[in-house]
Amino acid sequence: MIFASARLALSDLFSPPFRAALWKSLGLTAIVLVVLWFAVEAVFEWLAVPFLSNLFPDAPQWVDQAGIMAGWGAGLFLAIGLLFLIGPISAIIASLFLDDVAEVVEHERYPHAPIGRPVPFWRGVVLSVRFFGIVIVGNIIALLLLLVPGVNIVAFFLVNGYLVGREYFEFAAMRYRGEDDAKAMRGRHSTTVFLAGLVVALFMAIPIVNLLTPLFAAALMVHLHQRISARHGGLGELGRAGDVRLSREEAADRAAKA
Repeated sequence: MIFASARLALSDLFSPPFRAALWKSLGLTAIVLVVLWFAVEAVFEWLAVPFLSNLFPDAPQWVDQAGIMAGWGAGLFLAIGLLFLIGPISAIIASLFLDDVAEVVEHERYPHAPIGRPVPFWRGVVLSVRFFGIVIVGNIIALLLLLVPGVNIVAFFLVNGYLVGREYFEFAAMRYRGEDDAKAMRGRHSTTVFLAGLVVALFMAIPIVNLLTPLFAAALMVHLHQRISARHGGLGELGRAGDVRLSREEAADRAAKA
């Protein structure tokens, strides 16, 4: 189930319906990272030059150069730091397009199932901010564990596998269910969700490719939710309850029967 979902998610990732969300997510992530790099560099240089001028009032010729070097040093330090923030930043940005991605997967891969409803905007913002904070804290813990030999890599995969699996599965489930029901479903299938999260963590560990992590994770968890739901009676009852939109085929069938 997990590997089948991952294989489908990979094929979805580069399919034509995904391209708009893919390029928007990559473009905005790159812009944010570049702006942060130059902004911190400029601010650091702006602060360093006056500080050095006051500290060494008789050495004006090299103060400016020292300030510039300090700015470049800060930029380099930030660039290294952004390597650890690239996942959370891309996740925040890609969250703007996750409902689009999920709807494409549901419509293209599961045409006879109901189509989920988008997560309400402000609720989505809250979930995105919460996810950002959780991932930051989790990665800080993982970075601290880098000092422990033999634990560092394992910690990265365990922390990110759990966090990513939990958040993205609940996102996929909340398109069909209330938040409490989605959490309960994730709890009932916690091992499966965690193992799927480890697959996403492996994807996240690949440089450059990890920019696509949010879209891959969303597609994978949509597939996983659909498959788990199919094993437990499907999503038909949810559709009849009016919680989700019917697919085109299902709506046409019901209209014909009426």
